[in-house]
Amino acid sequence: MSENLSTQCCIAGGGPAGMMLGFLLARAGVDVMVLEKHADFLRDFRGDTIHPSTLAVMDDLGLLKEFLQLPHQRVSRLSANVYGHPVTIADFTHLDAVCPFLVMMPQWDFLDFLAGRGRAFPNFHLRMGTRATGLIEREGVVIGVRAEAGGDAVEIRCDLAVAADGRHTTLRESAGLAVEEAGAPIDVLWFRLARDPAREDAQTGGYIRPGLFLVAINRDTYWQCGYVIPKGSLERLRTAGLDALKADVRECAPFLGEALAELRSWDDLKLLTVQVNRLLRWHREGLLCIGDAAHAMSPVGGVGINLAIQDAVAAGNLLADALREKRLQTTDLEAVQRRRDWPTRVTQRLQIAVQNEMLAPVLAARQAGDLHKTRSLPFALQLVRRLPMLSRIPARVVGMGVRPERVRQRV
Repeated sequence: MSENLSTQCCIAGGGPAGMMLGFLLARAGVDVMVLEKHADFLRDFRGDTIHPSTLAVMDDLGLLKEFLQLPHQRVSRLSANVYGHPVTIADFTHLDAVCPFLVMMPQWDFLDFLAGRGRAFPNFHLRMGTRATGLIEREGVVIGVRAEAGGDAVEIRCDLAVAADGRHTTLRESAGLAVEEAGAPIDVLWFRLARDPAREDAQTGGYIRPGLFLVAINRDTYWQCGYVIPKGSLERLRTAGLDALKADVRECAPFLGEALAELRSWDDLKLLTVQVNRLLRWHREGLLCIGDAAHAMSPVGGVGINLAIQDAVAAGNLLADALREKRLQTTDLEAVQRRRDWPTRVTQRLQIAVQNEMLAPVLAARQAGDLHKTRSLPFALQLVRRLPMLSRIPARVVGMGVRPERVRQRV
């Protein structure tokens, strides 16, 4: 069987970028259809950090108060324990922002919230369990999206197709757009462990020892942990055994000691293969790529979800009127890339610098065999400890981004 549908804008991908853009366009009076390949949003180890820039967007939409009623944790300062020395890396309390803090919230709650508010608009259509498989073209112009739902073919004709289907995007490949790879020296193993609320000495942050780097995020009843490993080293770790990995994690963050018994097999860990890349051109006639489909980000700073949302806000601001009035042109799509390409490039350069200058040298200690060598704090971190005001700089970069977007469409 096959199904033929039509809409003004068809968005492939129900992640942060796709859901936010779908909501914004529907709010502005555009008929929009969002395709999400899964039946629900319940997938673990996705970007769960909501930054002040995104909270400002929620405030623009009049949704902030309701949004903050969802279960979440607030982080006013990002800290790290580096070779036994506590350091405040980023202090958000001084930000000139509606919410000068990070919100830690499972991504499925964020997406469910946006989906629920989107359904209030009759022109917002969310199709769960519908996977975009390719583009429909006519004489080189994209005129729709091919999809599959429950084994049946679906064709959606549209004025604009948006690829928001992540770093493993199908639509970007179908469009043949060129990708520039920047590379990354790390991968990340994600896992969760029960949290003991009585341990007040443990907090959200990074835990660093020679050769070892762990990020632990407080999720109230559990820790979401990201164990950073050298690129392509998973098989070597598997050969050494799960007990060896747990011993390294215990050395890095002793407060996780007893909970590590919950890691019973390698199936309890999920590998994130880190990519840093971007499209040279984000669009073709009838097609726009945003979020990870346009630029895969490193997990450094946890800014990927927020950069994707900034793309969506810029696209909503620049495209809504043209779509609603049926006068969309390629120059409108070019305007979105012009607006968002520079912030993406700057952010990726900063991430690459952190990866190459901080993370890679820490992990190199494993290959050098000096895991237990006493280390002093890097000079930059010594400065931050001596001059706490310096922690406001990374707070601004991480919390607000290079070019934060605000919603311009009023309803």
